[in-house]
Amino acid sequence: MKNDLGHHGHQGIYPILLTTFTADHEIDEQSQLALVNYLIDCGVHGLAIFGNASEGYALSEGEKARLMPLIIREVAGRVPVFVSTGHTGTRVAVQLSKAAAEAGADGLMILPPYFMKPSAEDLIGYYAAISAAVSIPIMIQDAPLLTGVNIGAAQMARLARECANVRLTKVEAPPTAAKVTEVKNACGESLVIFGGLNGHFFIEELNRGARGTMPGSDMMPMFVEVWNHYEAGRLDAARATFNRHLPLIRFELQPGLGVSAMKHNLRDLGVIRQTTVRPPTRSLDPQGIEELQQIVSDIGR
Repeated sequence: MKNDLGHHGHQGIYPILLTTFTADHEIDEQSQLALVNYLIDCGVHGLAIFGNASEGYALSEGEKARLMPLIIREVAGRVPVFVSTGHTGTRVAVQLSKAAAEAGADGLMILPPYFMKPSAEDLIGYYAAISAAVSIPIMIQDAPLLTGVNIGAAQMARLARECANVRLTKVEAPPTAAKVTEVKNACGESLVIFGGLNGHFFIEELNRGARGTMPGSDMMPMFVEVWNHYEAGRLDAARATFNRHLPLIRFELQPGLGVSAMKHNLRDLGVIRQTTVRPPTRSLDPQGIEELQQIVSDIGR
């Protein structure tokens, strides 16, 4: 039974599902399914798989093809699942997107092609080809720090107009709050805006018209609590809860180290078994682990 997504369609807290590995860097399916259930138990509104925090860049297409049906089957329609299916080649992106739709994905999160830097027309062609191949919502992932491709607000508005299934955008172009305003002004109601970059400007993004965020997997009770306060109009409570966790959000924004920190927190909570990340993702050093534990202890989770 699919969620009744209500008037707004997709909105709320959609964590990027971390990919769990054994000590020897193989996929740990048991921890993976435990993490899925933990996140749903935390009250998240959806999940996204194979994103940046999933170490999607370090997974083979075969591993993704094995994990995707496993995860979708475990979720069993309790929340929507978005799958990251962007690729450096349009034809491959179309094939991956069709496969995800056929496997039961509820939406697609699509990075632009970034190896050959696309022109405006290349970008339209890429999203239009994917949109024509599927019948589920597509989220544009605007992540220039990662891709080197900046997608302007006017370009997003055009994508929403010309590609029937382009319905959402994930704004990860800093400063994100200002970009949310630009996109909102350019796109109106044609695109649902989510924030990214581990939710570090979540409150500001909500104030400017965002309808959700897509952080990593380890602070879900906090993000869900902030969302619930905000939606109920308890803005002071939303800010107080969020601000208390800012030291941890800041720690996890360290390039290349955030995923390791999230895995340490999830292992300490007893959710996953190992903290293994796949190179070139970096692991916290012993002092970094102590620093992380101090922050978590100070927050008093």
